[in-house]
Amino acid sequence: MSGTAADRAHAPADPTRAPADNAHASADDPVRAPRIALISATPTAMAPAVAGLAEEFPAAEPWSLLDDRLLADAPQDGPLPPALVDRMRRLIGHALAGGADGVLLTCSLYGSVTETVDTPVPLLAPDTAAFERALALSSGTGRVLVLASFETAMRDSVARFSAASAASAASEASAASAASVAAASAGVGSAVAAPAAVGSAASGSGAEVVGVVAPDAFDAAREGNLPALRDALRDACLPHLTGADVVLLAQYSLAPAAASLSTALGVPVVSGPQAAAAALRSALTGSPL
Repeated sequence: MSGTAADRAHAPADPTRAPADNAHASADDPVRAPRIALISATPTAMAPAVAGLAEEFPAAEPWSLLDDRLLADAPQDGPLPPALVDRMRRLIGHALAGGADGVLLTCSLYGSVTETVDTPVPLLAPDTAAFERALALSSGTGRVLVLASFETAMRDSVARFSAASAASAASEASAASAASVAAASAGVGSAVAAPAAVGSAASGSGAEVVGVVAPDAFDAAREGNLPALRDALRDACLPHLTGADVVLLAQYSLAPAAASLSTALGVPVVSGPQAAAAALRSALTGSPL
């Protein structure tokens, strides 16, 4: 799907869906806070999602919804079974019925469900905006470490980020090719140099993506032990750090360590909650990312 995360947040309305119950709005409160539903599959993702809104979209009212069996019930490999997809869709429907002005899924394993639902409000996968930020920081062709606390999350995020990177590279190559053709047709002198740029863009498939697992980070995140979380993530990254342009955190539960991890590694660290909150703010208010 093309466009930025903020663009995709403006999903088309489903004409078969009943309108959301916006009872929390009133004529006496025309500037009420936008209500953002945060749908989580683990308790450890909830606080980082709320913190991301507080940092990037402080005017928003967070509404946390939790099904703490979504992660445990998900298969170790392969796609989500239809029953789990339907379960997440029902949670999204519950958020809409409760008057949500925007919906954010905080579990990366369920991000693909957003592609199957049409909503009258912005609906975002957990890491779409983070993918775009990581690609921007790596210039689209650099080395990106995708960091998770368990193997399934790492493989899922690597696959989806690699696909996003390849799609971005193909889009840029297509745009460069079109610009070259247009310049040649117009007789612009610089058109002679354009094919070289096209060839360079087309020759690669996007960023170099390296998956990294920090197993000790899982318990540290669950216990809220930030020093241990940072150390576990840092130690997992160090063997792969040479030449890395950016670290992309694959799970919301790792986000609290983003700033201290960036300081420890000396490279930018991108986390989903902040990037997604900024995309929702842009979609709902029109403010720049």
